[in-house]
Amino acid sequence: MSAKEIVIISGKGGTGKTSLSASFALFEGKNAIIADCDVDAANMHILLGADFSEQEDFFSGEIAFIDEDSCINCGKCKDVCRFEAINVIENQHRVDPIACEGCWYCSRVCPTGAIEMKTQKVGDLYISNIKNDSLMVHAKLGFGAENSGKLVAKVKTKARELAKELNKEYIVTDGSPGVGCPVISSLSGAHIVVLVTEATVSGLHDLKRVRKLLKTFSLKAVCIINKYDLNEKISDEIESYLKSEDIKVVAKLPYDETFTKALSKAVTIVEYDKNSKISKMIEQSWKTIKGEIK
Repeated sequence: MSAKEIVIISGKGGTGKTSLSASFALFEGKNAIIADCDVDAANMHILLGADFSEQEDFFSGEIAFIDEDSCINCGKCKDVCRFEAINVIENQHRVDPIACEGCWYCSRVCPTGAIEMKTQKVGDLYISNIKNDSLMVHAKLGFGAENSGKLVAKVKTKARELAKELNKEYIVTDGSPGVGCPVISSLSGAHIVVLVTEATVSGLHDLKRVRKLLKTFSLKAVCIINKYDLNEKISDEIESYLKSEDIKVVAKLPYDETFTKALSKAVTIVEYDKNSKISKMIEQSWKTIKGEIK
């Protein structure tokens, strides 16, 4: 039987999504493979004590390279580049690797064949031992690099392979915030999606955006309202909206400075004070989430 994939996402950053994902990972322990699909701003490895034991280069997309010995500096490549990625530096045409979109146009108009398109390394994939005595698959996208959706897909594929090989029951996935390509990629194959929101106007707005995305894929979802007491009026609006969308609220967590204190120590809130009321609430929400799958 394949592992059950639980994907935790939020419509915006700062809702506590990663802190909750890491807490869930610790509760499940050896029984889960952890996947960090927030490849643009990965940080769950800090909370889970990842050791980066295995590394693999990630190549995707192409970029233009100009052979200066063959280049006659005719300027045709610069004229056709709509991304302004080719500039003259010290009397030589050169490619700005960040601005280049790999469209091939420059290489096709070059009269001497001096421009070659090369596959570029855009990130790194890691497999790490973590503090729950299990494994985490995570990645880091290079500065200014694209194709984050493809890197997320690679993270998920590797996590599934490990879960199958090691006979794990769950894959706990921390997705990216927002509704872009990395989020869409992280949702692939999810058995249940955990929406993490907060009691703010932007929290409600972005929750609605991500809900529209989930409808496209017909995915089952539940929700955690974090910091619900920041604005109880907004919190009530969120609950009303979720009820209209038939989405169960598995927890309403109060604002608690312990979250910040735990982060300052690079640990999860359930490690910092495992006997606190909020830690118990997070643990119960995890049990409820698993029960929703079954």
